[in-house]
Amino acid sequence: MRRPHLPARLPLDPYVLALLATVGLAALFPARGPAATAADLSSTAAVALLFFLYGARLSTHEALDGLRHWRLHLTVLACTFVLFPLLGLAARVLVPGLLTAPLYSGLLFLCLVPSTVQSSIAFTSIARGNVPAAICAGSFSSLAGIVLTPLLAAALLGGGAGGFSLDSLLKITLQLLLPFLLGQALRRRVGGFLVRHKKVLGYVDRGSILLVVYAAFSAGVVAGIWHRVSLPRLAALMLVEAVLLAVMLLVTWHGAARLGFGRADRIAIQFAGSKKSLAAGLPMASVLFGPHAALAVLPLMLFHQMQLMVCAVIARRRTQDPAPELAADRVADVSPALERPAPRAR
Repeated sequence: MRRPHLPARLPLDPYVLALLATVGLAALFPARGPAATAADLSSTAAVALLFFLYGARLSTHEALDGLRHWRLHLTVLACTFVLFPLLGLAARVLVPGLLTAPLYSGLLFLCLVPSTVQSSIAFTSIARGNVPAAICAGSFSSLAGIVLTPLLAAALLGGGAGGFSLDSLLKITLQLLLPFLLGQALRRRVGGFLVRHKKVLGYVDRGSILLVVYAAFSAGVVAGIWHRVSLPRLAALMLVEAVLLAVMLLVTWHGAARLGFGRADRIAIQFAGSKKSLAAGLPMASVLFGPHAALAVLPLMLFHQMQLMVCAVIARRRTQDPAPELAADRVADVSPALERPAPRAR
């Protein structure tokens, strides 16, 4: 029996380490008084900037071209915004046995967040899957999440996410939707600048999210959240998230096969349909949960690192799988030559 091949080094994301360091900084030196007000205002501005950049970067033309593979995209969207939320609702039975109510709210919010784009593309490429489909599926999920995630959070989390109050809808519109639409409207004017300064703007993205995390966890430390989370509860949360990830990986792989997708499409569906975006989830949580955002984003931060490590192993394993589509193409190319009668000898 062949031993499973593991990558030489599991991907411990440096950015996750930076996030953890930011949480530690907030725990030791939380913003209080005027500093807390300044951090909150800066966080609000950072969220608006993030969604403006999301809108300015998303190519509407490319997104419309990708609609041709609509069955695959609908499958990914169904996994992200239907199956994930259903599993999150089913986990309600774990309260209060394994999870506290605040941790469960964070877990349910995790299930409502859109799929990630970058890592889905990277793992699909490593596994020799349908990379263009992964790009479009991740983009569609991010676009749909701007509207669906806040609405689902308001419907399923109720007061914990602000409910359907006019104030919460106004926050969603001003901090998420309006900057995104403005970015789309100005894309032709600022697109060249964004391309030329892509690396610098990447640091702006990540720095903005770190600021959001610092503001959220500072408010949580001041409110005493760490006195409500014990190590056994954290261990239980990680166990629940491991089961959630395993279920989604199995369903997306075998379910895609039952729907008639080929190997390359199944790989794209598995990696795009089983992931959750930390970059999109963190700023959304700061808007939806306000001062209670710290516990809401903790499950998402843990799930993010877990999905990177597990999917890295799966992607490496997929490189060893046979590619039946390629074999079929070779047979199709050779078969006409075999069917032609041999030339007569002269």
